[in-house]
Amino acid sequence: MLDNLRSFLASALPGVDLDIHDDYFEQGNANSLFALELVTFVEREFSVVVEVEDLDLDNFRTLARTVEFVRAKRAAPSPGPARAGSFPDVSGAPDRGEAADG
Repeated sequence: MLDNLRSFLASALPGVDLDIHDDYFEQGNANSLFALELVTFVEREFSVVVEVEDLDLDNFRTLARTVEFVRAKRAAPSPGPARAGSFPDVSGAPDRGEAADG
């Protein structure tokens, strides 16, 4: 995983030599466009979904933090898609096929 990220950074930030804990944003080597490219790369390369709540720059500002983020996403249980009938009806409305009293 780290080697894949290093390769991506080498192509996205040519000529920049980064240590695993170097903050490429703080050093001025990266900008918001780079952040978008990095998030897209992480999703595609490591088969994880970056949710809106994950879009905290702290998750991606160093190689080490990005690796930690991906490992955490892979370890987290997937919520999976909601299926019809998987939640109890709490609306008080009659179920389909039932006649409403009246």
